[in-house]
Amino acid sequence: MPTKHRRHAITETPRIKEALDPLRAELNGERLDLAELVVIGAEAKLARMRSEADDRTELLRGLVEDLRSGKIHLDPRLADEAKRSWVPEEASGI
Repeated sequence: MPTKHRRHAITETPRIKEALDPLRAELNGERLDLAELVVIGAEAKLARMRSEADDRTELLRGLVEDLRSGKIHLDPRLADEAKRSWVPEEASGI
């Protein structure tokens, strides 16, 4: 049937079968809604990615605070050298 929306084909590899079989058993013969699973999975993946990004941000904030408070000693020469080797040139205004 023609559509303006993208289509996707999913091959039930052993890994996918292993994930779906317990759900199928729980559904007791009810139809497995792959579209719903894709939506749930995409939302869960996005939430996990955002949570991990928030965790990294908090860790970096803590590190910055420790550096600013003097809790961690920083050699300015070594910090500058690290910045030059790790930060892309276009972002060097950081």
